[in-house]
Amino acid sequence: MPAEGVTLQPKNNLLTNDEIYYLARIFVEQGVRKIRLTGGEPTVRRDIVDIIAKLKELPKLENVGITTNGLVLTRLLVPLQRAGLDALNISLDTLRPQRFEEITRRKGWERVIAGIDLAIQLGYKPKVNCVLMKNFNEDEICDFIEFTRDRNVDVRFIEYMPFMGNKWQTDKLLSFNETLKIIREKWPEFEALPNGPNDTSKAYKVPGYKGQVGFITSMTEHFCGSCNRLRLTADGNLKVCLFGNKEISLRDALRSKCSEDDLVALISAAVKRKKKQHAGRHQIFNKPPTDIFKFQKLNNFITPAYVLSRYFAKPQQIRFYSSNGKQLTHIDKTGKASMVDVSEKPNTTRTAIARANIYVGSEVAQLIHSNNLKKGDVLSVSQLAGIMAAKKTSDLIPLCHNITISSVKVNAVLDLDNEMVTLEASVRCTGQTGVEMEALTAVSVAALTVYDMCKAVTHDMIIKDIHLVSKSGGQRGDFQRK
Repeated sequence: MPAEGVTLQPKNNLLTNDEIYYLARIFVEQGVRKIRLTGGEPTVRRDIVDIIAKLKELPKLENVGITTNGLVLTRLLVPLQRAGLDALNISLDTLRPQRFEEITRRKGWERVIAGIDLAIQLGYKPKVNCVLMKNFNEDEICDFIEFTRDRNVDVRFIEYMPFMGNKWQTDKLLSFNETLKIIREKWPEFEALPNGPNDTSKAYKVPGYKGQVGFITSMTEHFCGSCNRLRLTADGNLKVCLFGNKEISLRDALRSKCSEDDLVALISAAVKRKKKQHAGRHQIFNKPPTDIFKFQKLNNFITPAYVLSRYFAKPQQIRFYSSNGKQLTHIDKTGKASMVDVSEKPNTTRTAIARANIYVGSEVAQLIHSNNLKKGDVLSVSQLAGIMAAKKTSDLIPLCHNITISSVKVNAVLDLDNEMVTLEASVRCTGQTGVEMEALTAVSVAALTVYDMCKAVTHDMIIKDIHLVSKSGGQRGDFQRK
């Protein structure tokens, strides 16, 4: 606990229970099988037992756990187990009562140890998380190993990591290899155990001891390539990497009446931007405070309208047809705007692909590449904007039909060499009219979104080459741009 305390979030900034359940269901339906409630401190929520019970109702969810400071486990653990709690992590950086009070600024070490022992009695194998720091608690490494002699616990030593406000310094970092050397000086037989493909901890054990030990080597031997974790903060921000300085607000998306499909697309786009490796420890430490991208509705666009004169001085001179003799279908014989009647057309499969480019310049291109723009992940957000825009086409273009779209895919690709972003949309439906306008609207709005997210850096950006690449289906046949 910092000496100055912590600033509490206003209650209306936090996810409600219904929002937690809704998002959990979406994640589980997309393949998530484990959920762990962390903190802060999850047990400060009076409804934590109800939350666990509700999460356990999700059919495909296999494991629900919590990470806690352990202070109230002796009171809450039995109700939590009855609610279905599967796994338990306890944060404990010292086995010395006096040092515990210095760290936490409160008494309670005995209650935490009692909570660990109760968890073992109830059949759990609790994980005890200990952050190691030089000249602070490195003198307790062997004490924690000894803690596993008669207790079936998994003590996990975590390398000291830089976070805003924790006064991180390089000389405080105690590496995995340094810790291993200290342990093997006393227990030469300290042996490695098999690890799972997505484990973040390297498992070890002293032969004959009931418990085991793990090492989370985030700083010296990263495991980014096999990491399958996502984090959702209490106020609803999605982080695909613990070290990432970009977040996407799913709370704002929910409260903006975002559809479930769009929410899944937003999450998917963010996950696809997950890096194969985080930055080095110096770059991480020097990152600026997190900027939270605020998701906004796309239905605030001003709808364009065709304005036709009510009176014409020389009606005979008004042209309603193109010069090649083909009729303009959206204008009737009197010159009024008219929606085409497609009721007699057969239902066929229609597809369309459209493309647009936006030149952003060298500085913005580099910022997009490193994902360091203040408004957030430009490529992911522009993809989502394009998808939402495709579904709003009939609201934006007055004479477009409101059709049922089967599929919308928007790709945003940064061309670093040419300093531009290419947007491509592919739209499909089975219906009586085509989806060219949906594809063109998607790339147009996606390009505008790139501009909006980057304009704080420069206004010298050019949206260009908006065009239909191809279409298929319908009475007029297929089209392919050469």
